[in-house]
Amino acid sequence: METTQQAGQPATAERRRRELLEAADRVVLRDGPRASMNAIAAEAGITKPILYRHFGDKAGLYQALAVRHTDALLDSLRAALDAPAERRARVESTLDTYLAAIEARPQVYRFLMHPAEDSHAADRGFEVGLHSVPLLRRLGEELAKVIAERVDLGPDSEELARVWGHGIVGMMHAAGDWWLGERPCGRATLVRGLTDLLWGRLATAGNLAGGPGF
Repeated sequence: METTQQAGQPATAERRRRELLEAADRVVLRDGPRASMNAIAAEAGITKPILYRHFGDKAGLYQALAVRHTDALLDSLRAALDAPAERRARVESTLDTYLAAIEARPQVYRFLMHPAEDSHAADRGFEVGLHSVPLLRRLGEELAKVIAERVDLGPDSEELARVWGHGIVGMMHAAGDWWLGERPCGRATLVRGLTDLLWGRLATAGNLAGGPGF
């Protein structure tokens, strides 16, 4: 009996952790960058010490939420990159996938990327500005891997793939942040403009021999 209970404990803890992340998601969808540990604990029907027991501190919970949403975004971006279409169409689809994701859940995006400016001193919320750079770096490295596996960029291909990966993520983030805040044009117009900006070198680069192609 004891062995059975011990074997079930990791699964139970993982299920509870997932439930707490879902509660945190609901608060983030409602409050955006103003989400707090107090509000998340209340949403989950627990006390803050129990929340800390699962995630350690605010940074631990933020990181868990960032991984959760970044994983989902990366899956969507990979699906767009792997779609059976011409290269330009896949570039447009990948950019549109990113923009559609931040448009669909703007509060989640702001929570991950923008610090709260009006948090109360007693519960200052998440210092998300301290953690958004690693998130963007991860996206940049993941995109660099995709480029390195698919595109022949010459003798310095691996180094240049990282330059492209981080550069494209930086462009998507900066342009998407501006667009989400000001809505100066439709999403399709922004996608076309960004694709035009990228397309010159992408149009002439060959596929990497033996790779899946791009």
